[in-house]
Amino acid sequence: MENEFAIGLGTLALINAGLAQGKNRSGLNWFLLSLFLGPVATLIIVVWDKLPEKKEES
Repeated sequence: MENEFAIGLGTLALINAGLAQGKNRSGLNWFLLSLFLGPVATLIIVVWDKLPEKKEES
């Protein structure tokens, strides 16, 4: 049972990383944060507004 919990938490962390990147946030930071906060991190990501994209100067 513990093994299934760890797999589910890891999967949720990967999903949260993808959601965070879609909102122009750091996927790695949210992956690590999701390992500790779990579903609460998902709620935070979904509720927060998308960050504006950075303009690249050339």
